[in-house]
Amino acid sequence: MDCFLIFAKMKNRKLLNIELGRISAEQYKATEFSGVEVVLDNIRSAHNVGSILRSCDAFHIDRVWLCGITPAPPSAEIHKTALGAEDSVPWVHCQETSLVVRDLLGKGYELGAVEQTEHSVKLQDFSREPGRRYALVFGNEVDGVSQDVVDLCGFSLEIPQYGTKHSLNVSVCAGIVLWSVTNK
Repeated sequence: MDCFLIFAKMKNRKLLNIELGRISAEQYKATEFSGVEVVLDNIRSAHNVGSILRSCDAFHIDRVWLCGITPAPPSAEIHKTALGAEDSVPWVHCQETSLVVRDLLGKGYELGAVEQTEHSVKLQDFSREPGRRYALVFGNEVDGVSQDVVDLCGFSLEIPQYGTKHSLNVSVCAGIVLWSVTNK
C-alpha cells in the first residue's frame, strides 16, 4: 500500500512536442540508417500503409518498398496515419514484389517473410547478424505474404500469439517486428 501512495504522489508531466527533440525530415535522411528495409506485398489499406510508414520512421528503417496494389503517396488516407512519415522515410512503388525481393537478394540482403510457416523463427529467438542488411516482407491483410515471395526468402519470422486469433493487423505486426528487430 505504501508503494501505491508513493506513485500516486509523483508528478509525471507529459512532455510537450517541442521538448521531444524531434529531428526534421532532412536531418532524418542524413543520419545513419538501421540496415533494415521493409517490403509491403500487396497491402490493401492506405491506412495500414500510413501506419507502417510511421513505424518505419520511428525505428529508422532505410527504405520501404510499396509493391503491387499497395497504395503509395500522395494520399490523404496514407497521410492521415503517417502524419508526415511519408516525407521522411524513403519509399519506392513497384509493381512486382518478387522482382524487388530478387533485386534485394542480389544486393546481399537477408530476406525474411513475416509469416507463419512450417519453419518460421519465433520473433524473440531472432537476432540480426552484425554488419548484415535485412529486408522484411509484410503481406496482404487477408492472404499474407504470397507463397512465391515466401519461397524466395531465406527465413520467416513469426510473432507468437496466445489468444484465439491467429493473426494481427499488418500495421500492428510491423510495429512489433520492427521494434524487436531494430533493438536487438
